[in-house]
Amino acid sequence: MTSQRTVTSAPCSNSCAVWEEADVINLVVYIVDGLVSGALYVVISLGLSIIFGMVGIVNFAHGILYALGAYLAVELSSVGLGLPFWLTLLVAPMCVAIIAVVVEVVLLRRFYGKDPILGLLLTFGLALIGEDAIRMLWGPTGIPTGIPSFLSGSVPFFGVRYSIYRLFIVLVAVLVVGAVWLFFNRTPAGLIIRAGSRDGEMVRFLGISLQATFTLVFAIGGALAALGGVLAAPLAGVQPGMGTDVLVIAFVVVVIGGMGSFWGTVWSGLLVGIVVTLTSAYAPQFSQASMFALMVAVLLVKPRGLLGQKWEAFE
Repeated sequence: MTSQRTVTSAPCSNSCAVWEEADVINLVVYIVDGLVSGALYVVISLGLSIIFGMVGIVNFAHGILYALGAYLAVELSSVGLGLPFWLTLLVAPMCVAIIAVVVEVVLLRRFYGKDPILGLLLTFGLALIGEDAIRMLWGPTGIPTGIPSFLSGSVPFFGVRYSIYRLFIVLVAVLVVGAVWLFFNRTPAGLIIRAGSRDGEMVRFLGISLQATFTLVFAIGGALAALGGVLAAPLAGVQPGMGTDVLVIAFVVVVIGGMGSFWGTVWSGLLVGIVVTLTSAYAPQFSQASMFALMVAVLLVKPRGLLGQKWEAFE
C-alpha cells in the first residue's frame, strides 16, 4: 500500500498542475456563463425596475410580457412568418410594447396616485390570465426553437470553444443598457419622465402630461421584457410557464439592486447570474436557493438593496 501511494504520488506533481490549470479554465468558463446569464437577467429586470422606479407600480405581469416576446419570436421566425432573427429582435418587442401600452391605458392608468397594492393585485391577475391565454393559443406543451444559423457555432476562448450566441447576448445587453441610460439621462423625454417620477406636480405646472410619459415607460418596460424573451428562447426553450419562472428571478434582481435603481439592477443582475451559475456547477442542489440566500444577505446589510433609494411617495 505504501509503495503504491509513493508511485502514484510521484507523477502527481505534474498531473495535479494540469488539473489545477483545468480547474482554473473551468472556473473562468463558469464565470463567463454567469455573466451571460446575468446579462440576460439585466435585460429582463430593467423593465421591471424602470416601471417601479418611474411609475411606482410593481408589475407582476412582467413575466407574461417576457413569455409573449418568446412566443411571438417563434411565430415571426422561420417557424411562422419567416422573418430573419435580427428583424424578430425588433418586431417582437415592438408588438409586446403595444400590448403593454394598451394594458396601461385601459387598466393601470386609473390606479395612479392610489394605494400601490391595487396595481400589484391587478397585474397579478393579468399574469394569471396571460398564462392561461398562452396555453389556449399555443398549447400546454413547449415549442421547440433553436439558435439562428448565423449565430451558431463557437469561437476559441481560454483554451476552449465558447458559444457565439452567448457572446451575442452579452453584446445586446451592453447595447440595451447603454441605450436605456442615454434615453433617461440625455433626451428631453427621458428627463421629463425622471422629473415626473420625483415631482409630478411640478411637471404638471409646466404644462406637461404625465399620462403620456408614463405610457412611454410601460412601452419601454414591455419591450425590454419581450427582448429578454426573444434572446432566452433559443437557450431556455419556449413554454407557457416561462414567464412565472423568470418573474421570480427578475424580482430577486430588482430587490437586491434596489427597487427602482437603474445601475443597482445592472450590477445585481450580473451578480445573481454569476452566483447561480457557480452554485449550479459546484453545488447544484443549492442552485435555486443561492439567489434567495444572496438576497437575504444583501438585505440584512442594506435593507434598500445595493443602490436603493428612499421613495417618499411610498414611505
